[in-house]
Amino acid sequence: MRSRPFAPLLIAAVTAAGAAQAEPPPPQGVVSLNASASVEVTKDLLNVVLSTTREGQDATTVQTQLKQALDAALAEARKAAKPGQLEVQTGNFSLYPRYAAKGGINGWQGSAELVIEGKDMPAIGALTGRISTMTIGRVSYGVSRELREKVEGEVTAQAIARYRAKAAEYAKLFGYSGYVIREVNVGASEPPGYSPAPMIRAKAMSASADEALPVEAGKAPIVVNVNGTVQMTK
Repeated sequence: MRSRPFAPLLIAAVTAAGAAQAEPPPPQGVVSLNASASVEVTKDLLNVVLSTTREGQDATTVQTQLKQALDAALAEARKAAKPGQLEVQTGNFSLYPRYAAKGGINGWQGSAELVIEGKDMPAIGALTGRISTMTIGRVSYGVSRELREKVEGEVTAQAIARYRAKAAEYAKLFGYSGYVIREVNVGASEPPGYSPAPMIRAKAMSASADEALPVEAGKAPIVVNVNGTVQMTK
């Protein structure tokens, strides 16, 4: 009668032993690898931000002056607008009080922006020279989605080929005849967004609005990374 309490313990021990035997052995001949490929492309997007500021004693007057400057710039920009090649949109428009040293409002000041961007860099550069009511605030360059996707296919193939070559080489060095891919991840790193052009150029162009903006886009890297594990085989 006293032996009954030990029965559950015995069953539990047998179950635990069975579970331990069922666990698969740790994998042998598995190696983690990574490879990458990259190519530099010429940036094909230009982004120019034009801006203007006004100040005065009356908020309505300042706002009207900003709107007039922006409307004039928009009218000129819309003449040159082409979908995907030269697109125009308004940017920040702000109006805020100006305070005296001893407190209290003694005037108003504000600013307005116009954003021009697209692939037709010569046309954008020429347009900025025709806008006289605003000056160049920022100039930056980027890579379009179309160009990135086109190049990524070629770079991905290079990265995968390098990964497979590295896997075959490692298998040979470890004395194996081949390999089988266990898991693999392929990812492209996003190229940097719009990168600013030297500010000295933007300032120089601000002083002379009747000259076209000189453009030189530069290059950006497109990078694809491949990483994962392979099972080396005899």
